Amino acid sequence: MALGKLILRGVVGSVFIAHGLQKLTGEFGGGGLEGTEKMMQATRMYPVRRNALAVALGETFAGVSFLLGLATPLGTFAAVSTMATAVQKAHLKNGFFNGNRGYEFNLTLAAGAAAIAIDGPGPVSVDALAGKSRWGAFCGLLAVGAGLLASSFAIEFGEDNAPAPEPEAASASQGVA
Repeated sequence: MALGKLILRGVVGSVFIAHGLQKLTGEFGGGGLEGTEKMMQATRMYPVRRNALAVALGETFAGVSFLLGLATPLGTFAAVSTMATAVQKAHLKNGFFNGNRGYEFNLTLAAGAAAIAIDGPGPVSVDALAGKSRWGAFCGLLAVGAGLLASSFAIEFGEDNAPAPEPEAASASQGVA
């Protein structure tokens, strides 16, 4: 069981670190913070700079958390909130499969994060050194629920802070010369 948790944490953590660094620094072929800001603008997640930093740092933190088995529920919160937002704003409309830019990949990462939080990081972890090799279902599900709630809040806040549509589009359609 300890080896399985270590493998799961290693894979999920590494994927989150890589994706976070793509967004934060442009590593691994990513667009960096500038590209992430463009993505936030395209998905109407305003203010774009704050949300770009939030997703980049959230994914990177989640990855480090899982890789080390450190503050696992907080890592799960960060992972679930970023993945739920990505699903809602970018992937849900494309269906399930990743090949069609669907939400399959995001759901798999969020489920891995939930499993790590619910069953705990295991005995080979920083959390275990502090006496928390297992956090339990309540704490894990609380982290998942808080992540979903934070995602909903971020989406709503982003929409509320989106700029109004350009008035010229409305006047052009009315034949104003």
